[in-house]
Amino acid sequence: MLSNLNSAVLTEKLVSAALPIAGLLMFLLVWNMSAQRIETSLGQFPGPAEVWEQGGNLVDEHRVQREKAAAFYERQAKRNAEKLAKNPGYVPKQRRFTGKPTFFDQIGTSLVTVMLGFLLAALIAVPIGIMIGLSQSLYSAMNPLIQLLKPVSPLAWLPLVTMVVSAVYVSDDPTVPKSFLNSMITVMLCCIWPTIINTAVGVSGVSQDHVNVSRVLRLGPLTHVYKVVLPSALPMIFTGLRLSLGIAWMVLIAAEMLAQNPGLGKFVWDEFQNGSSNSLGRIMVAVIVIGLIGFLLDRGMLLLQRYLSWDKSATLR
Repeated sequence: MLSNLNSAVLTEKLVSAALPIAGLLMFLLVWNMSAQRIETSLGQFPGPAEVWEQGGNLVDEHRVQREKAAAFYERQAKRNAEKLAKNPGYVPKQRRFTGKPTFFDQIGTSLVTVMLGFLLAALIAVPIGIMIGLSQSLYSAMNPLIQLLKPVSPLAWLPLVTMVVSAVYVSDDPTVPKSFLNSMITVMLCCIWPTIINTAVGVSGVSQDHVNVSRVLRLGPLTHVYKVVLPSALPMIFTGLRLSLGIAWMVLIAAEMLAQNPGLGKFVWDEFQNGSSNSLGRIMVAVIVIGLIGFLLDRGMLLLQRYLSWDKSATLR
């Protein structure tokens, strides 16, 4: 009996592992067959093999650019050392390597931008969600505003954000580039709403028994929120955060393409404008990487929820 049970469990695990692989192989097959029948103005649509080749080319370009940067800094250090040897009072000049950002540099820029925009949104949204979840009057007052601004596209926010940043952030030598601020604030404005709504729903849905216990213990308002409200509402808060992070990633790519701000969106647009025979393959590499990063961000948030929340079944959803 035990042997049969172990065999059934092993079979179930093998099937669970085989189905995603089979789905992926089917997708690659359909993609390859479809690509052979699509002819665009830039040439034949790239299949999996061509995309893999362009991915390798992007890796090689990144390696070459890093070698150039290392050689540049080595020459600079050598030149400064020679000048210091001749003139001990010389103040060495440190210049940054100004080579073209590589595909991986663009990935790093997009990740930094989206995480800062998302964190800023979370720091604003969670307290607001808690407040309107605790007060029906405040919820009624803010709900129309939330419903009005929630559907606004990043394409509508971006011009307004750009003009406001240009008017307020005036500096001849800005510490933070304006393009970075434009993308980050646009991301924040678009991804803040799911966290506000889900936090408010989670807080308003706290069990009345827990509220009564808090009253019996005469907990202060902040202690009540920290000890009772937050632990109970945490699964809903994380649901909102996961939705916000997914929206933030999608919004960022669109904002970078529209405003030509550094990042993966700009890489896609530049390749489209480039119009070379390799452009479609490089764009497909970017599309796959964008999807993969979005998946990993969601899985990371899910693992964080499992670690911090009492809802340990969250990773199964």
